[in-house]
Amino acid sequence: MGNEWFETVSEAHRRAKKRLPRSVYLALVAGAEEGHTLSDNINAFTEIELAPHIVDLALDRDQTTTVMGQELSMPVMISPTGVQAVHPEGEVAVARAAAAKGTAMGLSAFGSKSIEEVAAANDKTFFQSYWVGGREDMLARAERAKRAGAAGLILTLDWSFSEGRDWGSPEIPSDMSLRTILDHTPEIVLGGKFRYLATYARTLRPPELTVPNMTASPEEPAPTFFEAYGQWMNSPQPTWDDLAWLREHWDGPFMIKGVTRVDDARRAVETGADAISVSNHGGNNLDGTPAAIRALPAVVDAVGDQVEIVMDGGIRRGSDVLKAVALGAKAVMIGRAYLWGLAANGQAGVENVLDILSTGLDSGLMSLRRSSPSHLTRENLVIPPDFGRSLGTDEGTHVGITSLHESNNSPDGR
Repeated sequence: MGNEWFETVSEAHRRAKKRLPRSVYLALVAGAEEGHTLSDNINAFTEIELAPHIVDLALDRDQTTTVMGQELSMPVMISPTGVQAVHPEGEVAVARAAAAKGTAMGLSAFGSKSIEEVAAANDKTFFQSYWVGGREDMLARAERAKRAGAAGLILTLDWSFSEGRDWGSPEIPSDMSLRTILDHTPEIVLGGKFRYLATYARTLRPPELTVPNMTASPEEPAPTFFEAYGQWMNSPQPTWDDLAWLREHWDGPFMIKGVTRVDDARRAVETGADAISVSNHGGNNLDGTPAAIRALPAVVDAVGDQVEIVMDGGIRRGSDVLKAVALGAKAVMIGRAYLWGLAANGQAGVENVLDILSTGLDSGLMSLRRSSPSHLTRENLVIPPDFGRSLGTDEGTHVGITSLHESNNSPDGR
């Protein structure tokens, strides 16, 4: 392990900031507009407390779970993220790390590595797409993913093309031409980012800004990120009928990602989704949206007995995983946390992050006398009365005030 090993996700974040060029780093940490949702995703976890025991602890613990038919070693999955310029191996390194730790990989259609490469590195790869083009375009890309060995399909819908998105984010170049490289060289050299430069220099290639998964076959020329983004922006917004059509034609597990409202969760179930992800796009969509963890309990209460529910947004430690699962999530998905690990130490850095989350979750299970994440309940948490948010119901904005508060009086929870 040597000096490359780190003990916390925050340390991975610190190292990523130190090693990455400023523009690359800012693209990772940016959020929409004022960054309210980005901050609330993280800070909301601190409002939930735990009440551990000190004797008769759970000595035998098993973190395994199953999501969309895939057995996972822990209730933590890799969330799909767009073009990754933090490390030359990008999504392939992340997929290998997830496979080494026995968990699933989410690959974005806007990723820098092909579904063929990533699925070969991890047979628990879920292919993620936005609604780009028409029905036949969507199905063609999904069928390519299926041929490559994708274990499931994730459809992400929490995006409004807000002009205020990317608060604090730098301009992203449209290609890596010689002019672009020369323009960014002072930032790397004057910033002392020689390790980052050396990592790419060994490959004899600059960061990739094409998106190879936006075509129906690997033989077709890959569009640039902005070409694909432009197609996405100009695609008609999907209807619930479109989603039901895709579900009908996709032969495999199907997740709808980006749900925060109860009414949307119910419609997602009606389309035949196997899973939904309670998510606000990591604070990169519509600022002012409640933290994902705040929206989770209402969605679980509404449809948790009909569909698998995962959550993403703000996971930084094992106790965060524990809290989300105790509120009803089958698993969580991580984004920035693994990108910081990738920037800090490549594949080993991603494995390091997954180990940190697993170890933290294990400590919580032991102290709460729970042998498995599936045994966690709200009774294990101390939750403020006004913590939850119920969107898309007749109950108003707060959710579970009575039920969540009463759970705190349980002897097992205290």
